[in-house]
Amino acid sequence: MLAAARRYLLIPRLARLSRSAPKDRAVAWDRYWAGIRTTGIGGEVLWDSGTEHEFLVYRDTLVKYLDPALPVVDVGCGHGSFTRSLAGLFSQAIGVDISAHAVERARAEAAGLGNASFEVRDMTAPGAAESLVAGGSANVFVRGVLHVLDHSDQAAFAANLRRLAGPGGTVFIAETNFQGNPVAYVSHLGATGRGIPAPLERAIRELPMPGHFGPVERARALPAADWELLADGAVAIETNPATGVPEQSRVPGYFAVLRPRS
Repeated sequence: MLAAARRYLLIPRLARLSRSAPKDRAVAWDRYWAGIRTTGIGGEVLWDSGTEHEFLVYRDTLVKYLDPALPVVDVGCGHGSFTRSLAGLFSQAIGVDISAHAVERARAEAAGLGNASFEVRDMTAPGAAESLVAGGSANVFVRGVLHVLDHSDQAAFAANLRRLAGPGGTVFIAETNFQGNPVAYVSHLGATGRGIPAPLERAIRELPMPGHFGPVERARALPAADWELLADGAVAIETNPATGVPEQSRVPGYFAVLRPRS
């Protein structure tokens, strides 16, 4: 009881921090990435664990369901850590992000990797999937995008995923699915009345408040009438290990593998 009560002492500070986040999603994300100086272990990005461990958990599923002959598009690529990992499985990996500063950093961090490329695109915009890949079909990888979109943007995003996958592609999604309220969520990530880990505080101050995305949200955003569900289940989303407490750098998550119905 006492620990729970102390958590709610965070509310005034969270309210003050979150008031400064830009309301425009594109502006918020580009400002955020413009201010990032370091990524990887010890870096400033909340959802960057700095290792390939989470990707290796996904690897067998990707190999089983995604066609290796097709390119893969990493939607919401950020600084491109997952794009670079995907480039080891597919002949071509394309990272796309709404933020030009994120794409600039991703290109720099992938320098010398010949089969990875990056583009600025808002994948909730009409027609955003057009001309992204040749051939009409692609694999799609999404990690941590849908849970930060509202319902209308999720629907627009899903429409572009459907167009991007085409008749032969497969979509893999992995999303945060923490079921508690925002106070419980930031507490899980290490926030206390004594302080908030720097990567978490930055995200609260600069980015829109996230939600969660699990089976219920997937069924609404990617309905069975349009999508065939091939596999799904629970997964751990790994974040920046800023506190040194392993449990605080793993968030309950959800993964799904889907193909568009013709």
